[in-house]
Amino acid sequence: MKNNNISAATRILLVVCGLALLGVLFTPIWRIDLQAPQYPEGLKLFIYASKLTGDVSIINGLNHYIGMKSLHADDFPEFKILPAIIVSFSVLFIIVGFVAKRKWMTILCILFVAFGILAVIDFWRWEYDYGHHLNPAAAIIVPGMAYQPPLIGFKQLLNFGAYSIPAIGGWIFVAAGILLLGCTILEWRKKKVLVVNQAPVIVTLTTLLTLLLTGCSSAPNPLRIGKDNCDFCKMTISDSRFGAEIVTKKSKIYKFDDAHCILAFLNSKKVATEQISAVYFTNFDRPHELINVDHAHFLQSPNLKSPMNGNIAAFTSEDSLVALLPQFIGNKISWEDMQK
Repeated sequence: MKNNNISAATRILLVVCGLALLGVLFTPIWRIDLQAPQYPEGLKLFIYASKLTGDVSIINGLNHYIGMKSLHADDFPEFKILPAIIVSFSVLFIIVGFVAKRKWMTILCILFVAFGILAVIDFWRWEYDYGHHLNPAAAIIVPGMAYQPPLIGFKQLLNFGAYSIPAIGGWIFVAAGILLLGCTILEWRKKKVLVVNQAPVIVTLTTLLTLLLTGCSSAPNPLRIGKDNCDFCKMTISDSRFGAEIVTKKSKIYKFDDAHCILAFLNSKKVATEQISAVYFTNFDRPHELINVDHAHFLQSPNLKSPMNGNIAAFTSEDSLVALLPQFIGNKISWEDMQK
């Protein structure tokens, strides 16, 4: 008799994923951040399963001037059905975990992946409609200009920088999908009598889940010279050799034009240390490359003449730093010493 049951470890993961999906009902699935000189704190739009939150009223006011539609939860039919879909998938995950049949898990995997694809298509369709169907009587009209936000990542819209990324609810969806797909593949491989040691596989998948929820959004964004403003001194970032960034655990990015500014910003405690995911500095040798401070080597020299007189440059290696000492006479300094 063929064994069509899934392993105990897979069953546990399915139940855990099912329970985690219920959390999507109470956490934002997606977020769109807008940054512009006139809004140094930035504007945020959070998309939940059944509502919109954040700076909705301010964004609607700005949209009015350029002819974009106002955002109202009642205009989204998805908000009426999405909570029921989430609950249904949560229940299905748990049921399949208890029934423990490989065929049922495969059907669930197909349904969940198909829903994910349809959700992305629907989100892109909404963004396209939102950014292209403009009021011809708007106060501000830029011929040929559309204001479709990015599906994911960054896009410049006039003087606004728009960042579109999954929020915690979205990452829960992604993690549940990856775990479900991974478990389905492993269970079918096991059926073909391939020996699979479940313990390290489950550890790997669980680690992946943790990384998705905690570390996927810690990457920096490129500094746009002449466009981005320093979040401390508010000056336009003009020298590509001395920039820096702070990335928070909530994916908020603060940009700076000089070591002096980022250090002053950190000392201001505007962002608590425990909220910071990573800090980056521009590579002096390759200005469009950002280096994590954990791997950077710093040179302090009055000859560097950085924009705000911090006069500190970052390098990827000590050899690169030493090679420039004859030109920029100074001292090597650590990130820890810089913060004292």
